[in-house]
Amino acid sequence: MRLTILGGGGFRVPLVHRALLDDAALGTAVISELVLFDTDEQRLRAIGAVLERQRDAHPAEHGAPAPVLRAETDPVAAVRGADMVFSAIRVGGMAGRVLDERVALDAGVIGQETVGAGGISYGLRTLPVALRFARTVAEHAPDAWVVNFTNPAGLVTEAMAGVLGDRVIGICDSPVGLARRAARALGLDPARVHADYAGLNHLGWLRGLRADGRDRMPGLLADDGALASFEEGRLFGARWLRALGCVPNEYLHYYYMAREAHAAMARTLAEGGRTRGEELVGQQTAFYREAAARPADALALWEAARLEREAGYMADNRRAAGGVERDAEDLDGGGYERVALAVMRAVARDEPARLIVNVPNRGALACVDADAVVEVPCLVDASGARPLAAAPLTGHQAGLVQAVKAVEREVVEAVRTGSRTPALRAFATHPLVDSVTTARALLDGYTEAFPELGSVLVRA
Repeated sequence: MRLTILGGGGFRVPLVHRALLDDAALGTAVISELVLFDTDEQRLRAIGAVLERQRDAHPAEHGAPAPVLRAETDPVAAVRGADMVFSAIRVGGMAGRVLDERVALDAGVIGQETVGAGGISYGLRTLPVALRFARTVAEHAPDAWVVNFTNPAGLVTEAMAGVLGDRVIGICDSPVGLARRAARALGLDPARVHADYAGLNHLGWLRGLRADGRDRMPGLLADDGALASFEEGRLFGARWLRALGCVPNEYLHYYYMAREAHAAMARTLAEGGRTRGEELVGQQTAFYREAAARPADALALWEAARLEREAGYMADNRRAAGGVERDAEDLDGGGYERVALAVMRAVARDEPARLIVNVPNRGALACVDADAVVEVPCLVDASGARPLAAAPLTGHQAGLVQAVKAVEREVVEAVRTGSRTPALRAFATHPLVDSVTTARALLDGYTEAFPELGSVLVRA
């Protein structure tokens, strides 16, 4: 089978390749050819060098050969004949992330690339490109399955589903990471635990952990030591988790502690620090430059940059919560690529798997319509991903999901109609933007920061 990665020069692509090599070493590989598509040739050279070093270390004599590598800068050539397509594009690059953060912070609201104002900006400029790729896949690889990593993942998956139907599945590593950490906190084997998780991408709650025929969540919430032993427990605090009766996705820290998260970001900048995007620009610019110039050292350079990246993840939020440190297990970097390959294996081999992914609701959650993409446990096999029935969200959870889903729909409408008015409504009605005046400033600020939005939002 042939796998094409759109955004093949992306920093996390070696994680996918590493997982493919692990499959090959076990003799269970389903991918024989890996095609990397990117518009930036330097990025392709650098990541290609990392992958070659990884392949050189692959014990081929004990398993299947490593996938054959090919790089493409033409999307049609990259997609044609693909069996699987991973979409991992970043429209505007890391420089765009910096602007997403900075415009929001300048307007006095949280600056994060997928949550709130930054996520709306990211969505407005990403959807036209994601839809163009979806149409390319539909035309040149109509039988391919698309696994979408592109953020904002739920929003982009819903838009792509309008072109590809059920052949696109969105993924994120946050839910599986949360379930894994919560299971470990109870001394359970994560592979033997079923997670009751529901919501939207970057807006969901772990509501139950079933192991040995019973729900272990009440025991977790009652155990101060267990809650203090993993990142979300420390991030939100035992009192709030007990009040909720569940464990939120880490990204809900931006909602539940919005003032503290914004203050921590502002304090970082006041002390001469950088936004998360600016940190990553510095790390990755150096990596890509040096890896392209020193291909023999590319893997070591990438690994050093990856560890630095993981250590700084959500640093302002952890600072706002009193200096929460990341656990060593969470610096491994394994997450989204494991989910992606699990989806691929389930589809390609018709081996049913229970996975938390982003798919059209189809009645799983009563609070949103059937076509709304939600993040819930699904049964995944050769026929695709089918959401499993879920217990109703609480009133608080349903209200937040409905509000954010309405914002996502406004972003889709803005791109579909080319109108600024739905875009303004998206900013103004998001729970993390507290003023219509601020929403107007955000829309103006992002339009100025990203001139290409002028060709997307062409009318009032």
